[in-house]
Amino acid sequence: MEILRKLLHYANPFNLFRKSEGEGVNLRVMHGINKVSMTLFMLCLIYMLIRTLSR
Repeated sequence: MEILRKLLHYANPFNLFRKSEGEGVNLRVMHGINKVSMTLFMLCLIYMLIRTLSR
């Protein structure tokens, strides 16, 4: 359940570029890049699913 909660937190566009407390610049940039890549991955999965179902 914890994994699902974290995925939903990362997928939330309001949390995408929000500044976290107590993190260094490098860690914030790394988390930002991870959030963007996870969002793109989920969007691509949704696109592929819709494309497959529409045939």
